[in-house]
Amino acid sequence: MTTMSDKLKKVIRNIPDFPKQGILFRDITTLLKDKKAFKDSVDSLAKVIKGKKVDYVVAVESRGFIFGSVLAHKLNAGFVPVRKKGKLPAKTNSVTYELEYGTDTLEMHSDAIEKNERVLVVDDLLATGGTLKAVTELIKQQEGKIIGIAFLIELLFLKGKDKLKGYPVFSLIKY
Repeated sequence: MTTMSDKLKKVIRNIPDFPKQGILFRDITTLLKDKKAFKDSVDSLAKVIKGKKVDYVVAVESRGFIFGSVLAHKLNAGFVPVRKKGKLPAKTNSVTYELEYGTDTLEMHSDAIEKNERVLVVDDLLATGGTLKAVTELIKQQEGKIIGIAFLIELLFLKGKDKLKGYPVFSLIKY
């Protein structure tokens, strides 16, 4: 029996040695342009949170916005963008986190989430977990309640889920 994950894997393009030698890039643009695969992926991600009240879907630029905004609509929730430093116009909270070579900073509007509001975090890919760990810290700064973290793809060998302990994490496709 073919699973939804297996069906979706078939429409994701694999690009060897991108962005550098030795990396196999999982290109989701082929999934996004396939209307059935895109719908199926969004519907499957929405099922993860079925029966739970969601006030906001929080997503990271840029591919996370694609899934996050559609899920927010589907779940009748608000959408909160998390962006790189200097991209949001109003007062923000920020978190700086470690990258392989250096640091990066993410920001969210300071008034985006109220205390105890229920948040689903969404992104296209879970790799090392550093970015999403930073997002959880932004939400904690605003005293939001993370009810789940959902990904289209998880790269198991990078063990990103280890940085998200204490949160329910769901990945639709695992490599």
